[in-house]
Amino acid sequence: MDVVIVGAHGTVAMHLHPMLSERGHTVRGVIRKAEQSDELRAAGAEPIIFDLEKDEDLAGAIGPADVVIFAAGAGPGSGKARKYTVDRDGALKLIEAAKTNDIHRYIMLSAMGVDEDRNYDDEVFAAYVDAKAQADAALRASGLDYAIIRPGRLTNDTGTGRITLGERVAPGEIPREDVAALIAYLVEHPDASPLQAEVTSGDHTISDAFAMR
Repeated sequence: MDVVIVGAHGTVAMHLHPMLSERGHTVRGVIRKAEQSDELRAAGAEPIIFDLEKDEDLAGAIGPADVVIFAAGAGPGSGKARKYTVDRDGALKLIEAAKTNDIHRYIMLSAMGVDEDRNYDDEVFAAYVDAKAQADAALRASGLDYAIIRPGRLTNDTGTGRITLGERVAPGEIPREDVAALIAYLVEHPDASPLQAEVTSGDHTISDAFAMR
């Protein structure tokens, strides 16, 4: 398959590139900084230089593909405004690009609990949650064949390959490597969509977790 990953220099994506390329998929990654290109190529992805916040023609930049993956985020240290311009507006820009290019499959890396009605003391975190919730809602309403993955707290631990998956799961954490493995599974199993699921570390292999749904 031809896979396009937006947010391709993030830690989850950097785990994902070799997983997909080693299985024979063509992987292209959208990044903002040209100096990250060599790292992407070494991981198995062909870089596409595009700034989600400034550039306009994302459809032209990515061209045709079998599936697009949104794994971008403004990241720690960014302010309230960038939670919307990256986490929400970037995801919406990819929805429109997918429609323009007749790409039917879209996988979203979201976050656990973003639909919950809470009052957050931290206005930046509140903006992050709101931006993610709006992006997920837009994808559900887009008409695209979607999978929305909502992991618990992400860690840099080595992946175990074992998860807990469900519409709602108890709060917990999960290695970024395991999130990447879950996304790789979804790339190769389009029949799993439409999907919106929370995920943490658990006792089941990824394939067993889906078989139990």
